[in-house]
Amino acid sequence: MRSAGLTVSIGLGLGLTVSNLDASAMAQGAPSGFNGAWLSGSSDCADVYSSAGKGVSFKKPVDIFAPAFIISGSRLRTPQASCRIKSARPTGDRQLLVLDCANAVAGSEVRVLVAAQPDGSLRRYFNEQDTTGTEYKKCSR
Repeated sequence: MRSAGLTVSIGLGLGLTVSNLDASAMAQGAPSGFNGAWLSGSSDCADVYSSAGKGVSFKKPVDIFAPAFIISGSRLRTPQASCRIKSARPTGDRQLLVLDCANAVAGSEVRVLVAAQPDGSLRRYFNEQDTTGTEYKKCSR
């Protein structure tokens, strides 16, 4: 069951459609190839991210408008929100990620359509009809 129409912006450029979770979805992380720091646009990775021991984090002060996110196992973080990846399942040539996200104001369930590209980038789609998507380059593993 879906409730369409309400769109939340979690981090810049990560517009996502809010919907109800399908009862058959199981908790899991994103596909392993999705782990890492991702950035869209012409910004340089070093302007948005800094190394933090074994991983990467958003550079301080955090640019809340950066079109960026970090996936690590079952977590997805944007400059403004932290999400738990509730499920990831294939839908055609794309992956449907169902997220449980929270920011300083509210929490909501979010669905994201993404696809790995042959050049190693990710492409995020606004919905099933979107054929263009938004490209994100990988900044780290």
